[in-house]
Amino acid sequence: MGLIQREIEQRGIPTVSVTINRTLTEAVRPPRALFLRWPFGHPFGDPGAREQQMTVLKEALRALLTMTQPGTLVDLPYKWRRQVYAGLPESIRLDAGPR
Repeated sequence: MGLIQREIEQRGIPTVSVTINRTLTEAVRPPRALFLRWPFGHPFGDPGAREQQMTVLKEALRALLTMTQPGTLVDLPYKWRRQVYAGLPESIRLDAGPR
């Protein structure tokens, strides 16, 4: 995915990866990536877990606004199935970001 991301970014469109394979992501070095220590096949969370999925999605959208250094890989702090996703913390609300 990182190789495709670079091509897309060269055309002026920002991209971000959500990854669960840190070793591969470090080797490919996509322009922006978020890492979660979650099971393969579930980069956005459990099926039907709306709050969990929305949390990861909003983190990815925020990364497009805040990650400016090429090749940045950020570890997200969320725990698989041990995190409470009742509403979103203010720190990742899209309306709380810079304008």
